[in-house]
Amino acid sequence: MKRHLLIVLLLAFTGVTFAAVQAQTYERYDEKKLRAELKDMADITRKVNVPMRDGVHLSTDVYVPKNARGPVPVVFWRTPYNYNTLAGSRLFMAAEAVSRGYAFVIQNERGRYFSEGEFELLGHPRTDGFDALEWIAEQPWSSGKVGTLGCSSSAEWQLALAAMDHPAHAAMVPMASGAGIGRVGEFHEQGNWYRGGAERTLFHPWLYGVDNPLRAQIPDGLDQEMRAHIATYNDLATDKPEVNWKEHIWYLPYDELLSELGEPPATFEKLIKRTPGDQAWFEGGLYHDNEGWGVPSLWFNSWYDVSIGPNMALYNHARAKGNDANVRDNQYAVIAPVDHCKYWDRSDGNKVGQRDLGEIRFDTTNEIFKFFDRFLKNDRRAFPDRTPKVRFFAMGENEWKSADQWPPRQARETKLYLSSEGKANSLYGDGVLTFDAPAGDQTPDTFKYDPMAPVQTIGGGDCCNGGTVIPGAFDQRQIETRHDVLVYTSEPLSEPVEVSGFVDAVLNVSSDAKDTDFTVKLVDVLPDGTAYIIDDTIFRARYREGYDKSVLMEEGEIYEIDFTPMTTSIVFGKGHRIRVEVSSSSFPKYVRNLNTGGDNYNESEGVVATNTIHHSSENPSYIVLPIVSR
Repeated sequence: MKRHLLIVLLLAFTGVTFAAVQAQTYERYDEKKLRAELKDMADITRKVNVPMRDGVHLSTDVYVPKNARGPVPVVFWRTPYNYNTLAGSRLFMAAEAVSRGYAFVIQNERGRYFSEGEFELLGHPRTDGFDALEWIAEQPWSSGKVGTLGCSSSAEWQLALAAMDHPAHAAMVPMASGAGIGRVGEFHEQGNWYRGGAERTLFHPWLYGVDNPLRAQIPDGLDQEMRAHIATYNDLATDKPEVNWKEHIWYLPYDELLSELGEPPATFEKLIKRTPGDQAWFEGGLYHDNEGWGVPSLWFNSWYDVSIGPNMALYNHARAKGNDANVRDNQYAVIAPVDHCKYWDRSDGNKVGQRDLGEIRFDTTNEIFKFFDRFLKNDRRAFPDRTPKVRFFAMGENEWKSADQWPPRQARETKLYLSSEGKANSLYGDGVLTFDAPAGDQTPDTFKYDPMAPVQTIGGGDCCNGGTVIPGAFDQRQIETRHDVLVYTSEPLSEPVEVSGFVDAVLNVSSDAKDTDFTVKLVDVLPDGTAYIIDDTIFRARYREGYDKSVLMEEGEIYEIDFTPMTTSIVFGKGHRIRVEVSSSSFPKYVRNLNTGGDNYNESEGVVATNTIHHSSENPSYIVLPIVSR
């Protein structure tokens, strides 16, 4: 491959220490030509049947540099998706790896395409992932050092594998890996199935597309040559009927969401009944914070992705609980102002949602391979010790910054209190956000939450949801006109305020329902009134005493709700205002709480809840901002 092509095939943004470069996304290149160049560079073996310990075989393609002088280090990409014809990021990274002297190995998880066995979320990382590393390390073309790479599903399985500390697993680059996290610190999301005990909807359209218990398979026992020959004619891909998810996501009861489409019972039906504290979450491929960490890692995360909070909490966990000093000292994170897996493709320029964030590029491809060069080729100069531990984009100020920890060492927790005279309903109410703690009594704010008319989700962090929500920074004013949205806004700021870290929220609440949800949203209000969402969070009241038990509410009682934190870096500019919205729904991002106190997933009828937010001196409600001194 020509080196000028590799130079311009850079990623989405420019880093702290990098000069601006002319960048163009890989998707704009002729993929047919790129495949031909990869064929010229690599000896390719397709549809190898790699054995697992239980006798199941996983379909694997291998690309080894033709000019290799002896064994080479390996970049390993594992996926549930169809790679029969390499395309997009998989094609791009295969060509990059081979051109830089690495073998590239790509493998389908069990139960997917040409791999045998039954599908399971994350693809058995502790066994199948471990066995795949064993096989790679033993091949004559392998140096015995493997770096795992991938985004989303191709990253999420790496987390549990890191706990296994396989001797060949020399480095990893997990990108947008939140769905591989079960429980870490304050986050009990169980692979993005929940947030604050409320179910997300994103996995449900995703499972419709990926989970296929009636899939076609080729006969067992075929040799590699015949398997590769069959793959040139048929990639075993399914062709399910299209679904209008914006309409179908409203279907009740929710546990029939997929069966109503004709889907046979499968993963969705098994998981929809699990509570956030169910021990079954600890029996699959999710990574939990009671485990160690054995691999140097370069993390790529995003402010508008589905699980930035758990990702940064896990980054901190790996730094604190790594198996040895080498692992603990070699955890690095890059956080970009983009949505899910947009590290390469920036076809929309510098906009994230509706907001122009200026120059956001970062030389991600070269950074990945400098990291691999250090840990797979023993070149310490490629990725020196002085590399910042955390590089993050501060939105609003629109600059890349660096820190030696997360949150930055200069961040100081500062409370902003919700206040009103009992009429904070909507943008036109009297809600105030103030640095002053409440003195004495204040009239609480009350609204009615009707699950059949929920507050619409507009932007924020999300992904993979069948098109029901577009992630990013979007103006919230159309939501803020609703009477069931409480709006609390600060005075215009006299100077910029940087918030970088975990943003906590504590509400004192009451309700006439047995169970209900509460939502909190952090918003940046520009001088012209534009109100961009920064992040949001939700909590299901029945889990206020712990995710391992359900405790219903009693009318007239006041309960403190401590939310799962939001996570961001935003500089509220001079003249901007900080805003907090409170409500009880954000649909279709989160499954509606029907307020009955029942199982919710198997119910079709809801009740209207009258919900109250208290903000007196005795029962204050507030957010905690990690404000960075400037």
